[in-house]
Amino acid sequence: MGKTAVFVISTIQRLSLAEADLSKDHVAVLVLAHTRELAYQIKMEYDRFVKYFPFKVAVFFGGDAIQNNIKTLKEEKPTIVVSTPGRMFDLVNRGEIDLSQLKVFVIDESFC
Repeated sequence: MGKTAVFVISTIQRLSLAEADLSKDHVAVLVLAHTRELAYQIKMEYDRFVKYFPFKVAVFFGGDAIQNNIKTLKEEKPTIVVSTPGRMFDLVNRGEIDLSQLKVFVIDESFC
């Protein structure tokens, strides 16, 4: 929790300081985690802190139907996305996620 909380709190702080410049329809923070378990844990940390801010958080990983992820992107329009690399690669290749407004990119742990 310690290292994760550091980047979770700092990214939320950065977003809150730049809130006036944020588009509500675009992803501003992308966090990549190498396993679905880690991605889910990171999302839960964001949920703990983001409840006091107007940001939405989504988590995407393999094993879940990609149509659910696409629906989340279109309907919920998350500001913060936590994902595994494979699922993010798939969403980008399908043109389903717009990362043109990305403000923060985090790679949690090392990919070997």
